[in-house]
Amino acid sequence: MRVLVTGYSGQLGYDVVKEGKSRNYDMYGTSSSDLDITDKQKVHTYVETLNPTVIIHCAAYTAVDQAEDDQEMCYNVNVIGTKNIAQVAKKIGAKLVYISTDYVFDGQGTEPFTEMSVPQPVGYYGKTKLEGEQVLQLILDAWFIVRVSWVFGINGHNFIKTMLRLSETHDTVNVVHDQMGSPTYTADLSRLILDMIETENYGLYHASNEGVCSWSEFAEEIFKQAGKQVIVNSITTEEYPTRAIRPKNSKMSKQKLRECGFNVLPSWQDAVGRYLAELKQEVEV
Repeated sequence: MRVLVTGYSGQLGYDVVKEGKSRNYDMYGTSSSDLDITDKQKVHTYVETLNPTVIIHCAAYTAVDQAEDDQEMCYNVNVIGTKNIAQVAKKIGAKLVYISTDYVFDGQGTEPFTEMSVPQPVGYYGKTKLEGEQVLQLILDAWFIVRVSWVFGINGHNFIKTMLRLSETHDTVNVVHDQMGSPTYTADLSRLILDMIETENYGLYHASNEGVCSWSEFAEEIFKQAGKQVIVNSITTEEYPTRAIRPKNSKMSKQKLRECGFNVLPSWQDAVGRYLAELKQEVEV
């Protein structure tokens, strides 16, 4: 199976390529320096020449705060780029997986959002990711859309790396406690995505590691497992203002994964432990 992965320089794209190679797939990863997904002609030329069986579209503009001010770039990458990828996928008959986000929801309420919940993004980033979903569905008859949240992986910046860095110089940190969601380890997510492409079980899925926590609880678990003596001061969202509104409820139901025969991801606490071990191994190498 020949698989093209966009966004290879990001956390998920990197791990998808790594997992694919472990399965002996013919993997090709591209980053923005290799392929400008906003350029329709370049996308068609590159993809038609490669002629992959599957395209896993991880590339995205994900700077949530910056997106509020850099709307043109955000739109071009998340909407136009996705449109270009979807059109060429249709032309060559490739399966397409689109990675979306919990930010398509407004974060209201306390119940987990299901795949049937009506998206109502409140920030520009979320709006463009939702529009990417919609463009994909207009162009293709069959597709995979996978919504994820609170992503962390070995290749790139993330919350765990930030907390570990702060632990080197701080004995206390302030972290919000009123935003709830589920962390997602890209190594686990990659296995699920590649399991998906081996099937015809197309559709919209929510995927994150099992369990729910606040950002402050996430931080406490990181310090606990890493053996760091850092006190976490729980603060409110209002005490930590950001340019873009953050959803207070990012909980997503993964019931559809179970219904369609896919394995749900391990608990987020278990994922943190394995990720910390991966980080340690990388340092030792």
